[in-house]
Amino acid sequence: AIGVALAAYLFKSKFTADEQESASATALLGISFITEGAIPFAARDPFAVIPSIMVGSAVAGAISMVSGCALHVPHGGIFVLPIPNAVDNLGMYIVAILAGTLVTAGMLFLLKKPVTE
Repeated sequence: AIGVALAAYLFKSKFTADEQESASATALLGISFITEGAIPFAARDPFAVIPSIMVGSAVAGAISMVSGCALHVPHGGIFVLPIPNAVDNLGMYIVAILAGTLVTAGMLFLLKKPVTE
């Protein structure tokens, strides 16, 4: 959801006015690790959004696994990151989140066509 929101901010011509407006809420949900904010985007353009999210998530997951990252808190998104010992290898965990976000946004740039309203 963070990558989808970032893409909506950066590539306005590829998103409707409603999607651009909902990008802030999607970003807030995303940083809370609540993915449901991306559902309306995926419903509107599933062939661009779903593969983009899958690839971005795969990149984030691969980086976190290779780096031995682990989140010991069941929920809370980025708000639990300052808690001592909540995350193993915190630096690489953040890198994984950022990389997955950028890959998702980049894939959306490549796959989404400009919208005409």
